Amino acid sequence: MTQSIRFTPSPHLDTLIDIALSEDIGCGDATTDALIPLGQQGTMAIVAREALIMCGQPVAERLINRFGVSYATLSWSVAEGNRVAAGTELGQFSGLLSELLILERTILNFLQRLSGVATHTNRFVQQLDGCSSRLVDTRKTLPGYRSLDKYATRVGGAVNHRASLDGGVLIKDNHLRAAGGIGPAIQKARKHASHSLRIEVEVEDEAGLHAALAAGADVIMLDNFSPEMVFAAVKLNAGRAILEASGGITLDNIHDYGETGVNLIAVGSLTHSAQAVDIAAEVLND
Repeated sequence: MTQSIRFTPSPHLDTLIDIALSEDIGCGDATTDALIPLGQQGTMAIVAREALIMCGQPVAERLINRFGVSYATLSWSVAEGNRVAAGTELGQFSGLLSELLILERTILNFLQRLSGVATHTNRFVQQLDGCSSRLVDTRKTLPGYRSLDKYATRVGGAVNHRASLDGGVLIKDNHLRAAGGIGPAIQKARKHASHSLRIEVEVEDEAGLHAALAAGADVIMLDNFSPEMVFAAVKLNAGRAILEASGGITLDNIHDYGETGVNLIAVGSLTHSAQAVDIAAEVLND
C-alpha cells in the first residue's frame, strides 16, 4: 500500500483521546513518578513485532498534542499505509522520558487497533486481486471508533459504506416487515427521503431481487446469497442496479464472490473481528 489516504478527524476524536488518556493515567503514573528523575530525556522506538499494514500515525500525533507534552518529537520511519515486516522500526518518540512512559500504552492501543483493522482488511483486498468487485465495510465497528475504524479500512484498501444512518436509505428485513414489503417500502422511501440519497434494499432470494428491480432500487443487497446465486443475480440485473453481496463472506470464499462480477462485497468482519497487531515501544539506551 503506497497511496495516501486522507485522514479527517471526527468531531468525537478528541473526546475519545481524552477518555483513553484519563482511563490510562488516572491521578498520575505512580511507577514513573517513583523511578524517573524530573527532566530526564529519552527516546523510545516503536517496533512492529509482526508483519502489518501501518495505520494510526495521525491519531498518535494528535494524542501527543492533546496531552500537551513539554517537548517531544515523533518521527516515522515508514509511511502510513505501508506494509512492513516483523522487526521493522516504525518510528521514534523523543522527549521527557516520564512523558514517553506515560503515553506509551495509550499510543500503542490506538496503533495496534487501527493497524490491525488495516492489516485484516488488506488480506481481503488481496483475495480480490484481478476482480472488479470492490470491498466495502459496514457499521459493525467498535463503539466510539466509527471514524477511526473506517479510516483504517480505507488504509487497508476497502471502500467505506455509509458512516451513519443519515448517509443513505438502507431498507433491511425489519424495515420490510414493518413497511409491508419491498415495493411499498421503496415507494415510501422515494416519497419521504431526500432526493440526494440512494435507496438500497436487502433481498433474500430471487423473488426479492425481481421485486427490488421492479420497484427501482438504486442498490440491492444480496443477503446470504451463495456465489452461484450472486452470479445468476448479476446476469438477471444486467447493470440496472448496483449489486452488493453481503453475509457469510470470508477470506476463504471472497474470491469466488469477486469472480461473479458483483459490484460491491460487504464484509462485517473487517472491523468487528479484526485482531490488534503486535506493536511494541522500547526505550533506547544512550
